[in-house]
Amino acid sequence: MNQMVTPKFGVGAPLRRKEDEPLITGKGIYTGDYMPEGCLHGVVVRSAMAHARISLGNVDEIREMDGVRLVLTGAELEGRTMPCRARPKQIDGSNFAAPDQPVLCSDEVRYVGDAIAFIVADDVNAARNAAEMLEIDYEPLDVVVGIEQALAPDAVKVWPEFGTNVAFTYGQGDQSKTDAAFEKADKVVSIDVVNNRIVANYMELRGCVAEFDAASDRFKLTVGTQGGHGLRDIICSILDLEADKLQVITPEVGGGFGTKMFCYREYPLSMVAARELGRPVRWTGERMDHFVTDAHGRDNVTHAELALDADCRILGLKVHVKAAMGAYLHQFGPFIPFVGTSMTSGLYDIPAVFAKVEGVYMHTVPTDAFRGAGRPEAAYLIERLIEKAGEETGVGSVEIRKRNFIKPEQLPYTTQTGRMYDTGDFSGHLQKALEVADWDGFKARQDDSAKHGKYRGIGICSYIEACAFPGSEEATLELNDKGTLTLLIGTQTNGQGHATAYSQVIAEQFGISIEDIDVIQGDTDRVRKGGGTGGSRSIPIGLPSVRDAGIALVKKVKELAADRLEAGIEDLELDGGMVRVVGTDQQVTLAEIAAGAGETLTAREEVNQTEATYPNGTHVCEVEIDPDTGDVAIVNYVIVDDFGVTVNPLLLAGQVHGGAASALSQALCEQTIYDEDGQLLTASLLDYRMIRAADLPDIHFETRNVPSTTNAMGIKGAGEAGTIGGCASVMNAVQKALKDGAGVSELIDMPATPLRVWEAIQAAK
Repeated sequence: MNQMVTPKFGVGAPLRRKEDEPLITGKGIYTGDYMPEGCLHGVVVRSAMAHARISLGNVDEIREMDGVRLVLTGAELEGRTMPCRARPKQIDGSNFAAPDQPVLCSDEVRYVGDAIAFIVADDVNAARNAAEMLEIDYEPLDVVVGIEQALAPDAVKVWPEFGTNVAFTYGQGDQSKTDAAFEKADKVVSIDVVNNRIVANYMELRGCVAEFDAASDRFKLTVGTQGGHGLRDIICSILDLEADKLQVITPEVGGGFGTKMFCYREYPLSMVAARELGRPVRWTGERMDHFVTDAHGRDNVTHAELALDADCRILGLKVHVKAAMGAYLHQFGPFIPFVGTSMTSGLYDIPAVFAKVEGVYMHTVPTDAFRGAGRPEAAYLIERLIEKAGEETGVGSVEIRKRNFIKPEQLPYTTQTGRMYDTGDFSGHLQKALEVADWDGFKARQDDSAKHGKYRGIGICSYIEACAFPGSEEATLELNDKGTLTLLIGTQTNGQGHATAYSQVIAEQFGISIEDIDVIQGDTDRVRKGGGTGGSRSIPIGLPSVRDAGIALVKKVKELAADRLEAGIEDLELDGGMVRVVGTDQQVTLAEIAAGAGETLTAREEVNQTEATYPNGTHVCEVEIDPDTGDVAIVNYVIVDDFGVTVNPLLLAGQVHGGAASALSQALCEQTIYDEDGQLLTASLLDYRMIRAADLPDIHFETRNVPSTTNAMGIKGAGEAGTIGGCASVMNAVQKALKDGAGVSELIDMPATPLRVWEAIQAAK
């Protein structure tokens, strides 16, 4: 039997992360560790009411308090607004109006947490004391919370000038074609699902340090981001600055999940204060700030219908999504449900699709991208709907999927919403996941659970996502005097292991250790440009440019070495920091080549990708429910994924495990609750339940890869995939356990908390 040799470096090598040693020994430098000399501290005064007219009473007195250096209000920031950069066309081809989100509110607040003032003092306690002393006169106004409430005809309008709480209406697909398909249907299956609102809760809370140098008229902002270049450009648009007037530095980042991609009010506020005071200004968020300020995720209510013929083949799909936007349209908020509905049809060959999206204003924190950004919502919808179709037709979970999957011979396949799936074997990964999960042996396990008074269920989610969207990422590679290499690239690690993945490809090309490669991200002065990290783009988009920059620099090195060694380029090899004539002892070090070049040897490449990549796979979840308590235990979890090409299996497994944990947490625990007055009741980790390590199962993960044809290296992207495949598999398993065990016929939705599960059991009795 042939044995595969594991490469030392290069694509496929299971290297441990080179980033870990400084992080786990406490040597990593985060934004919170940066304290320049003379640093002042800022605190944001936030609205305590969800909707009110406001006036400030004692601002001048606050400015005179001991230790207070500056008080900024809406009067000082008049005309400065936070931009919304997502404006897809509406269903009728028109543009939609977007309200202004002021950097600081002057006369009206629209959610609990809306920013009213920024107080800067000598230390954080003085700033907090001053914030508590600031007199705010609230004139309460009517509040609307919840999608259906906001859409009621008599609902209070968040923005009365628009005359409606519908922010926009999108459409994807062909409505008349879909209506015609439904007219021919032998059976129609419908479903109503809720995708619960999520708070990201990364470990490292947001913070920033703003500095202004009067001599150069330049700012420096140290801040945890998912890409400094994009943040720089947005801040400059807010403050009317040229891009070269701001340097953004991103040190280590303790989690992003999409939510650190955005510009928040504290960043321009700190910069304005630093310029006015001539000293560095630091703002550090607390967990409460995170809950009431940082963009929330998900929060959709969706109705969908599936038209089937007599053979249970899908004829058409109708979807109506109502997506909560919150009080304002956030940076990319309107784009999230638009991207999501583009993946409405999942892995299925559906000849007619129409998806309608309504964005909805209400007096809550705005929503925006959170891990998966619309694609988890789409997968959850179609996989719960297809599961219900299998149940109602009697065809079953597996056959309904296999019968309707897009076949390999149909690929590349363009969906009715314009997505072009290039490669895959969807029945293949489903079948493999069923085998690993012992699908055929489930009934025996279910009977055994019943003997012990427990309900057991098993569920499937076969998903596909679009990621690594069209674009490029410039990579610059430099050979240093010591024979080491420096890579400069505009992606931004948030803990994914970029430095390891990039370095292992460069190390293979140059025959050196990954420790001899320095990866520079997070400095807009050193890195010319960058697209940042989001949408699982960094490795699929960045690595081809890194590879090509390495190829170009190796060529330059060999050309110089060939002259020095009087040998042909084709006779040279790079290994162990040397350029050697193959089969001889003639060699020269990389350091000598660098020193003799006369200038820094550099190669710069930028590979453009014109189509997204489409990772896909199957999750199978098995649960056991205690009917006395409603507690749901995940007893088995299997993932079989197609990621095209695996760059580093250890990094990949970490990404998939983390994504799946996020999905399991949403499915079973996480719930953002506002009361009727717009107060956030789940505003701390005491009230907002997240999954714990003890709740997580051992996850079996393997790949069944079919290389991408749209990516230069065959990579499909993986950072969000676990999240996209997770929720539906859990909830389909819970639904089956409740139906078989307690006769529950009503759909149970996320989160499947013990109380909600117990109530469903009691109702069925």
